[in-house]
Amino acid sequence: MSEPEAERAAAVGSAGQPRRAARVILLDPADRILLLHGFEPADPATTWWFTPGGGVEPGESLRAAALREVAEETGITSVRLGPAVWQRSCAFDFDGRRWEQDEWYYLGRTHAAEPHTQGHTELERRSVRGLRWWTCEELLATRETVYPTRLAELLRRLLDEGPPPSPLLLETERD
Repeated sequence: MSEPEAERAAAVGSAGQPRRAARVILLDPADRILLLHGFEPADPATTWWFTPGGGVEPGESLRAAALREVAEETGITSVRLGPAVWQRSCAFDFDGRRWEQDEWYYLGRTHAAEPHTQGHTELERRSVRGLRWWTCEELLATRETVYPTRLAELLRRLLDEGPPPSPLLLETERD
């Protein structure tokens, strides 16, 4: 299967079930979070920020997918992956198709400072402008779209209280 075919098939999991995705709340030593700046390929003016992560491959664990996706999307391989802290279901239109996925968010820490996009897929090359470290205060103040919704509040709580004993179930988000 070619890369574009694999990406089309990944929009929804097997047997029409939601795609399983692992995402990472990647923090540096100053508690800044790394986000990717995405856009709709057909409408580059429609932009948003989002956490690194993506689909779980067959036979892959959520944790392994989280680490692989961070390495592919950011170039950062020195990640200390902590627990799953959030879980959400979402559905959205992107690149001409409907995506439905169940996402698990893991807390990750790194000392790496300079991410890069050299490992991006063809779709990511067509839909990601770059990466940026954000402070919680910057996220609280921004008017830009950030996913998951309420990321700034969720991050503030995570930094103040630490990881929850089990993943918090976030609101289902559907476009």
